[in-house]
Amino acid sequence: MAEDPAERSTCGLELTACEMAKSLILELRERSQTLALAESCTAGLVADLLAGVPGASQVLWGSFVCYTAVAKCAMLGLDRQRLEQYGLVSVETACDMALGALAKSGASLAAAITGLAGPDGDGSAVPVGTVWVATARRGSTNALPREFHFQGSRNEVRMQAALAALEELLARDRILDKLRGN
Repeated sequence: MAEDPAERSTCGLELTACEMAKSLILELRERSQTLALAESCTAGLVADLLAGVPGASQVLWGSFVCYTAVAKCAMLGLDRQRLEQYGLVSVETACDMALGALAKSGASLAAAITGLAGPDGDGSAVPVGTVWVATARRGSTNALPREFHFQGSRNEVRMQAALAALEELLARDRILDKLRGN
């Protein structure tokens, strides 16, 4: 039976995601840090990848899966008017989600993912494939955001968004270490 190239690329992404999840769990354990997630377009995918790593329960506080505006307000304490002003897929919303996850959890670190996976748009000017990832650390009043533009099917965009969140969490710690001279 011939191998389907789409399946092969998805398996490759999943393997990479599993390796990244393992690296993040190990780094968090070494630093005695915990992680909370606020997931919209990934709908719990990042938490699922992390939970697949042995020892994840020592560092994964949990994940808020807040797909709608109502859920973002109820679970993370986001301001409805601010959501309406900036939109569900925006730098402001991603940062507010990350800071909200920190405020509602006992975690030392948070990441938020919001985006438009498609295949259809949401009626806004935001193109399908746009994803914002923001990370925040307890004690900080700011979140660090990054915008991505992905191509592919809905599930491919979701997996790429999950990978981007893992990469941002890993990169954030490495950047902070370099700033501290570690």
